[in-house]
Amino acid sequence: MTPDLTVRPAKTAAGTAALMTALLAACVAFQLNASMLSPALVTMARELHTDEAAAGLSQTVFFTACAMFSLFLPRFSDIAGRRRVLLWMLVTMAAGSVLAALAPDIAVLDIARVIQGVSGPVVQISLLTLRSEISDPKRFGTLMGVVTAVNGGIAGVDAIAGGWLADGFGFRSIFWVIAVAALVAVAAVALGCPESRPSAGTPMDWPGVLPLVVSVAALLMAVDQAQKLGAANWPLAAGLLVVAVVAFAVFWRVERGSRHPLVRISDLRQRSTWAPLLTTLLTLTGVFATVNGVLMSYVQNEQAGFGMDAGVASLLFLTPFALVGWLVGPFTGRLAPVVGYRRMLRWGLLGSAVAMAVMALVGVRSLPVMVGCTVLLGVTYAGIANIVLNLLGVVLAPKDHPGFLPGLISAAFGLGAGLSFALLSAVQVTGSPQGSSSAGGYVSAMLLGAVVVAAAFAASFLIPQPREAEVAH
Repeated sequence: MTPDLTVRPAKTAAGTAALMTALLAACVAFQLNASMLSPALVTMARELHTDEAAAGLSQTVFFTACAMFSLFLPRFSDIAGRRRVLLWMLVTMAAGSVLAALAPDIAVLDIARVIQGVSGPVVQISLLTLRSEISDPKRFGTLMGVVTAVNGGIAGVDAIAGGWLADGFGFRSIFWVIAVAALVAVAAVALGCPESRPSAGTPMDWPGVLPLVVSVAALLMAVDQAQKLGAANWPLAAGLLVVAVVAFAVFWRVERGSRHPLVRISDLRQRSTWAPLLTTLLTLTGVFATVNGVLMSYVQNEQAGFGMDAGVASLLFLTPFALVGWLVGPFTGRLAPVVGYRRMLRWGLLGSAVAMAVMALVGVRSLPVMVGCTVLLGVTYAGIANIVLNLLGVVLAPKDHPGFLPGLISAAFGLGAGLSFALLSAVQVTGSPQGSSSAGGYVSAMLLGAVVVAAAFAASFLIPQPREAEVAH
C-alpha cells in the first residue's frame, strides 16, 4: 500500500512540534541500528554458531551500506520528495530488521544489515527537511542541533539497553525492538512531516551514481583491510585502491558530460565543498578511534592500563561521552548562527585536540584525569564539532542542489572513522604489543590523534562563512 503523501504545513507551532516528533522518531530508529548491536556481538556470534570476527563484520557491512546510500539518496529526495523517500527508507529498515530477527545464519544477517543500511541518510534528509520548513536562523539551528545530537547516541542508553536485551532475551530481541521503532517512525513521518521537492522534475543522474558508489565502497573496503594490520591482505587492499581511483575517474568523466549531474564538477572545486569534507575527514580520523579504540583498549589493559572490565569501562567512559554530547548538541545548534558556525567548529576542534593531548600526557597515569578528559571530549567533539560539521553540510550546500553535500559529508564521516582505526591502531599495537606493560603505543596513538585534529582545526579556516544561515550582528 502506497503511503499517503499529502503535504501538511509545518509553519505553526503544532506543525513544527509534529515535524520534530517525526524527525526525531526517524533518527532514533536509525541510531538504534547503529549502536544497540555493538554490545551484543558476542551473543550474536554464539547464537548464530559463528565467531566474533564474523559477527563484527555485520557491523562493517551495515556502516558501509549506510555510506553507499548516503551518497545519492539525499539528492534523490530533492527530486522525488523528502517525505516520500524518508518513509520508504523507514519501511525498508523495518523489513530489514524483521529479516535480521529471523536470520538462520550469519549470511542472511549480513544481507539484512545491507537492507537496513538504506536508512543511512536519515539524519541528512531530516536536516534538509528542517531547512526547507524553518526560516529563522536561530530556531533552525536549535532544531538542527536537537536532531543531530541523536546521531551521536541516545545519551548512551541505547548501547546499555542493547547489552541488557542481548543478555536477557538474545540478540534477536534487539532487531524486533528496532523494527517496532521503525514502524512507529513510519507513522510519525506519515502524520507529521510535510513534503518538499526542491528539484522536482529534474532527472536523477543514475549513470553517475554507480561509479561513485563503486569508488567509495572500494575505498572503504581497502581501509577495512588496512585496519587488520598484520592479518591484512595487502594485495587486495592495493587492488581495491586502484578500483576506487578508476571508478572515481569514470565518475568524473560521466559528471562532466551530464546535463543533470549528481555532483557538479564546478561545485566540487568550490571551497564550500572540499574544505568541510577535508575538515570532516581529518576530525574523524583523529577522534574516532581515540575514543572507541585506543582509550577503551588502554583502560581495559591489565599490564599497561587500568585493568577494567568492558562493562565498567563503557559506563565510565562511553556513556558520559555520549550523554554530554547529547545534552550540549541543541545549545550548539542555537549558538552557531549567532556566534558563527566556523567559530563554534574551531572551539570544538581546539578543545578536542587539547583534551586528547592531556589524555596522552597525564590521563594515562590518572584515572580521574582520563575520565575528565573524556567528558571534555564529549563536549568539544560530540557536542560541538560533530554537530557543526553535520550542519555545515546543509547550510553550505547550493540552494539548487541541496542534497549532494550532506551526502558527501556523511561519506566523509564513514571514511574518516575507518582511517582512524587503521592509523591509530597501527601506532598503538606497534608501541604497545599484546602483553607489553608499556603505555608508549597508547600515548603515541593519542598524541597522533591530537595532531590530526589540530590539522582539522587548521583546515577549518578554509571553510567559507555561511552568511545566509547566520544572524547579522
